[in-house]
Amino acid sequence: MALFKFVQQILANEPIDVFNNGQHARGFTYIDDIVEAVVRVADRLPEPNPGWSGDRPDPGTSSAPYRLYNIGNHSPVKLMDFIAAIETALGREAKKNFLPLQPGDVPATYADVADLSADIGFEPNTPIEMGIEKFVAWYRDYYRM
Repeated sequence: MALFKFVQQILANEPIDVFNNGQHARGFTYIDDIVEAVVRVADRLPEPNPGWSGDRPDPGTSSAPYRLYNIGNHSPVKLMDFIAAIETALGREAKKNFLPLQPGDVPATYADVADLSADIGFEPNTPIEMGIEKFVAWYRDYYRM
């Protein structure tokens, strides 16, 4: 959501809100990586976990043939690096409105893809610069900009 909003605002020459004074880090995931993971997971029926117990539940497995995976980027990117990649792809600098950390927000988030990697042999890996370049190309084409 931030990518769409930032691109839209930068192209409109509007300032973007940069919370926590840009000190956040997030695991941004390119959509093609999500699709690739879902397709790979859909082709493999997981085995039930025979050791699963309601007394000691493992939230990622079940006694039934189900498995939960965290699909996302496991390498956090600093918010200012994310913004810099957008600026590079757009060829213009963003006007930044630096703000403090919002109540309830956290400084860093990213996915733990260990189970996905172990079971399916896949980890999202599209570099942030490449994903942003592809998004900006799509955005400009779609909105004819």
